[in-house]
Amino acid sequence: MSINRVNISGNLTRDPELRMTGSGTQILSFGVAVNDRRRNPQTNEWEDVPNFVDCVVFGARAEPLSRFLSKGSKVALEGKLRYSSWETKDGQRRSKLEVVVDEVEFLSSRNPQGGAPQAAAYANPTYAAPAAAAPMPVAAAPMPQQTYAAPVQTPTSADVFDEDIPF
Repeated sequence: MSINRVNISGNLTRDPELRMTGSGTQILSFGVAVNDRRRNPQTNEWEDVPNFVDCVVFGARAEPLSRFLSKGSKVALEGKLRYSSWETKDGQRRSKLEVVVDEVEFLSSRNPQGGAPQAAAYANPTYAAPAAAAPMPVAAAPMPQQTYAAPVQTPTSADVFDEDIPF
């Protein structure tokens, strides 16, 4: 058995590109920068080193997502890896590894038309793929779903005891 699941969070490196295949399937492609921490051997200091990840969304979710994503947006993504290889016109072999996105969670607020941030309707929408393992036809793709975070209540110090801490 093998598992092909990816979870990343980072910032979009470019505006998403929406296109359509000849059969009418919408394809949204964008890039995400994900930082990795490494120690510099010369200075012995920790540094953030970016990894650039190509991402793609297929089907009915592509167009609505294109309206909410833009360069610099912070997102959390879940999906699977897909490897592609091809030969260029001049005979060189090329390959790439990309994330086929199933779910997107917006981690930064969107500010359309330069005004104040939108109301809670756009606070944290999540676009989720169907839970079934079998691919669904494009016409049956789910509509975008929105999730909202409930306010977190912090207990007072009198409500927290050492016995309540699980470690």
